[in-house]
Amino acid sequence: MIHQNISMIVAMAQNGAIGKNNDLLFHLPGDLKRFKNITSGHAIIMGRKTLLSLPKWPLPNRRHIVITSDPNIQFEGCETVNSIEAALEKVKDEAEAFVIGGGTIYEQFYPICAKIYLTKVHRDFEADTFLRVLNEKDWDEESREDLQDEKNNFKYSYINLIRK
Repeated sequence: MIHQNISMIVAMAQNGAIGKNNDLLFHLPGDLKRFKNITSGHAIIMGRKTLLSLPKWPLPNRRHIVITSDPNIQFEGCETVNSIEAALEKVKDEAEAFVIGGGTIYEQFYPICAKIYLTKVHRDFEADTFLRVLNEKDWDEESREDLQDEKNNFKYSYINLIRK
């Protein structure tokens, strides 16, 4: 069942890579600003490792929902749940909630999310975490902005996808 208020936001290389050693693969200041603008004022859903990878948390002006299998763990400024179903229950009244990672959390939410805010970098990266479930046949492109990062010398795109 698709949850109309659940969106994923992810930065991904063309080979599906999204992370390495619990960190981002590339530093795109514009993408970080986009992430902040899109998610600000909303709930963000993530796994424990994604929370711990943030340089500082909780992120301002966002409700943090952390999924962890350890029922005894709590994180200051965050709501902790032990299942996707519990996370969905927490955000059922939100207009839009954002899944921000990591790889396993993306895979579990993929079948039920209605929208993806994708930053796609047009080159391959070495990684240990991939978003392998993304099938562009499942989606219509709502908008696209193609950009060039001068510092890193690669092209990337902001692509908003709506489930077909």
